Amino acid sequence: MTTLTQNGHDAVDPRHPLGEALSRVARQLQEEHGDVEGTLQAITAAAVATVPRAEDCGITYVIGRKKLEPRAWTSDLPKDVDSLQDRLNEGPCLDAVWEQEVVEVEDVAADGRWPRFAQEAPRLGAASMLCFQLFVEGDQLGALNLYARTPGAFDDESQEIALMFAAHAAVALAGAEHESNLRTGMDNRDVIGQAKGILMERHRLTAHQAFGVLARVSQEMNRKLVDVAREVTDTGAVPGKRDQR
Repeated sequence: MTTLTQNGHDAVDPRHPLGEALSRVARQLQEEHGDVEGTLQAITAAAVATVPRAEDCGITYVIGRKKLEPRAWTSDLPKDVDSLQDRLNEGPCLDAVWEQEVVEVEDVAADGRWPRFAQEAPRLGAASMLCFQLFVEGDQLGALNLYARTPGAFDDESQEIALMFAAHAAVALAGAEHESNLRTGMDNRDVIGQAKGILMERHRLTAHQAFGVLARVSQEMNRKLVDVAREVTDTGAVPGKRDQR
């Protein structure tokens, strides 16, 4: 039996055997085909449908190991809790990406690990949390955060299933990021090729000379090569030299 998620996908019925449920999740995430934002949203929706007693889910990126950036959420609760942790510079999500791969919070209000967070987070609706490290790439980290609005909601089964789900989600997200980067790289090469063609035709340059013009302007103006090339394709002129015909 399936239900429809907010993104129009079939959600996983948690009563199915775990292997079947995770297989369905994997297929669902693969449908996003390199759409990173779509994959992030699909992960959060599927997490709530898969992990027993999970009511909300959010994915958080930590930039420079200190700045929290909510990237996907099933309600305002995960986004608001991320903002709170960012302001206080403490909380289970930060611990999950910095210190431990898994952080469980049975009762947010009674947890002494983050005194200020424990005082404010329950007002937002957070009572129980499970936080998992999703990925580490250089100085960018990611966490998958599950929420329940009652204390003690998550048991061993919840944590076990969530761990396996997080592993599937990390693979799906890495694949989407990789495909997106490849697509961006191909698009950039196309733009640069078009700009070279314009310069070659207009100024009777060789391909090597045209690329040299783009590279020199990029360096002189401290702009990315692809941005210079895009301006050439949009205007037909080299930036700063639009009087040329």
